[in-house]
Amino acid sequence: MSAHVVVRDLHKAYGGVAAVRGVSFTIEPGEIFGLLGPNGAGKTTTVECLVGLREPDAGEIEVCGLDARRHSRAVKQKIGVALQTTSLQDKITPREALRLFGSFYEGRVAAADLLERFALGEKADAPLDTLSGGQRQRLALALAFVNRPQLVFLDEPTTGLDPQARRELHAAIARMRDDGYTVLFTTHYLDEAEHLCDRVAIIDRGRIVASGPPRELIAQSSTTQAVTLVTRPPLAAEKIAALPGVRAVETKGAEARFQTADATATLAALTRLLAETRTDVVELHVRKASLEDVFLKLTKPEAGDAAPSPRSPHAKRGEGAASPPSTGGPHA
Repeated sequence: MSAHVVVRDLHKAYGGVAAVRGVSFTIEPGEIFGLLGPNGAGKTTTVECLVGLREPDAGEIEVCGLDARRHSRAVKQKIGVALQTTSLQDKITPREALRLFGSFYEGRVAAADLLERFALGEKADAPLDTLSGGQRQRLALALAFVNRPQLVFLDEPTTGLDPQARRELHAAIARMRDDGYTVLFTTHYLDEAEHLCDRVAIIDRGRIVASGPPRELIAQSSTTQAVTLVTRPPLAAEKIAALPGVRAVETKGAEARFQTADATATLAALTRLLAETRTDVVELHVRKASLEDVFLKLTKPEAGDAAPSPRSPHAKRGEGAASPPSTGGPHA
């Protein structure tokens, strides 16, 4: 089966400032694909070009086997979109919104089925302004599924949600894959990308700087592991620094923190040192490298740049230009 999304050498600039510079990637059927990057990296511009909200300056885009630049209307019948915010009338109800959005498509899912799927049955006839943040996001997802899409775009769907609402959205996104949907997912929360995505692409300054399954990116990275050690009596910093693979040692009282490029060799030597010095271990924690570590290493700011914020609750819209109002899907 051919890829559901193919992007080749995509370019987009605003007023002479390049937001996307030669982006290329594919998304295979039935996978959750994460597009990650710091604020202003080009994520949102890329997604908006894919769904037809912006016209790219150059490049090729295929969505569900169609040339998205030439057949924009046909593509919109095959995709669902949940943007970062969904603008609806304050007094519209979820049932009314689903019926309204369904009328924009040739094929649609019954409002009652979507209300049940996204746990909105009890709020089906409640005004939008009485819904919680999590309920509004579940409604945005329901609107994205109103046309039986083959491909779903989720642009930072968990931004601003409380932990419980985020967990509910995670379960809904994972269920999409289980049900056979293909998902393009952008987020500033690297932990959820590591947990949910089959593959990710990291974009920085308008270019893809790494792509692949999260575990492979982490395994291929030279990012070190972090170790926290508490002993009785305290170990001298110079003794810890002399262990193989150790760097960046910091001590405070009985606690020592350091990094290691080879945790196995470091811990073997540490065990011998502890035995030789008759030192007891009170606490020992080894934290493996994460996708966030890889992300931060690949997106280091250049001189004069602001530091990237992988967990920022507010992503810039439009990467340098005003964004069109988001409506929960590309229905124009």
